[in-house]
Amino acid sequence: MSERLLEIKDLEKSFLGVHALKGVNLKVQKGEVHGLMGENGAGKSTLIKVLTGIYHKDGGSIWFDGKEIEAKTPIEANEAGISTIYQELNLVLFQTVYENLFLGREPRTRFGRVDRGKMIEEARRILGELGIAIDVTKPLNHYSTAIQQMVAIARAVSINARLVIMDEPTSSLDAQEVQVLFRIIRQLKAKGISVIFISHKLDEIFEICDRLTIFKDGEYIGDYDIGEMDQLKLISLMVGRGTVELKRNKQGYAFAKARPIAAMENIRQGMLLNGIHLTIRQGEVVGLAGLLGSGRTELAQVLFGSRQPEEGEIFWWGERTKIHSPSDAIKKGMGYCTEDRKVEGIIPHLSVKENITIALLPRLSRFGFIKTREQEKIVRHYIERLKIKTPSPDQAISNLSGGNQQKVLLARWMCMNPKLMILDEPTRGIDVGAKAEIEQLIREFSGNGISVLVISSEIAELERNCDRVAVMREGRVVEELTGDGIRQDKIFEAIARGSEREGTV
Repeated sequence: MSERLLEIKDLEKSFLGVHALKGVNLKVQKGEVHGLMGENGAGKSTLIKVLTGIYHKDGGSIWFDGKEIEAKTPIEANEAGISTIYQELNLVLFQTVYENLFLGREPRTRFGRVDRGKMIEEARRILGELGIAIDVTKPLNHYSTAIQQMVAIARAVSINARLVIMDEPTSSLDAQEVQVLFRIIRQLKAKGISVIFISHKLDEIFEICDRLTIFKDGEYIGDYDIGEMDQLKLISLMVGRGTVELKRNKQGYAFAKARPIAAMENIRQGMLLNGIHLTIRQGEVVGLAGLLGSGRTELAQVLFGSRQPEEGEIFWWGERTKIHSPSDAIKKGMGYCTEDRKVEGIIPHLSVKENITIALLPRLSRFGFIKTREQEKIVRHYIERLKIKTPSPDQAISNLSGGNQQKVLLARWMCMNPKLMILDEPTRGIDVGAKAEIEQLIREFSGNGISVLVISSEIAELERNCDRVAVMREGRVVEELTGDGIRQDKIFEAIARGSEREGTV
């Protein structure tokens, strides 16, 4: 049996009398990839912050490599051999790769100067051992997010970390970059370095983890070998329900004769879109699959008017139309939840109430004054309907979890009574409970005759929710799958194959 590296026993942590951790346990073996699972608010982040010295525990004990420890600061945790790679990297993008690798611990010459030659040489060696061949003298922002992640891992290895904690490390990576990251994780494992892996992407958990521990509402649920677990059991344990419904009841393809609500013909824009034909029918859930750069988001932006095509035509309810701007699309009955909700979706300094009703304000205003009673009624209706967890409608949206922020954005468009919802990565970075609720909303949209265009990098999500999937590659539709024919293996094959034909769907 593997030797134990980390053991956390009966850990307690409270904030203003509210228990964030209620006697939780965690055991990680040497050379193990260990998944830490739970919904937002389950206690994962609090435990990591206690372990790495950001928070101080109220009770319990932490044992690392046979010794009881209590890091007072992240620096102490690093010195003990614990390194954390956060979702938002704590590196200096305008500095060089080698400077980032040695940040805060630069080697010196005997005259006290920074030994840049040694830093460059060591940086090349460390990255080379991980199979990363890049110019270490270039600024870090010269490279992709994936390379930046690798540099963060290399930094952890270079400080002799024995435990590397990865918090949502794949959130900004495409499928190929994820596989590069997994290769490096397996290298760490082969060297006897342990990894705590936190992710909302269940496929990744089952691919890379050896064991996993589940938390719920700050409590320890249990730890399990990955071989004794499946996705339904895992989600049920995380959300505390006996069974979780993930599958849409699709009986064949029922939309072939439904009325088209939107259609795009021969849409072209530079090298991004190369003659796209796409039809969306009333009440249909259409998925767009493909790698980053395949043109999925750009196509949605053309339909919503935030990007103008060089060629091609758009039809709305069968009539040729021009959509010059998002305001044109909104007037026609479209809603659009963007891929980056923090930058392009939420307005962080405004309240939940203001974020929900901002697109509705022209209808809620009379003689320059907002009809506050009507506004309050609408907001409370959608908070209850979507189960948005907020202490008050006046709470700043920036204080909500990612899943609840996404629900607020959905509420923004739902109160506009849309005919077509465009959802770009609607469940990215949110916990499985919120993910299941949003997928249920997609089914409700369809059941109410609202059409949905879904872009997702999670193929299983498309398989579960879509009536039709258009697979894109290099700005073209290369395959179309419908109804029960929508399967993950078929989608992956189409993405990899990239048929030469132009798709018409």
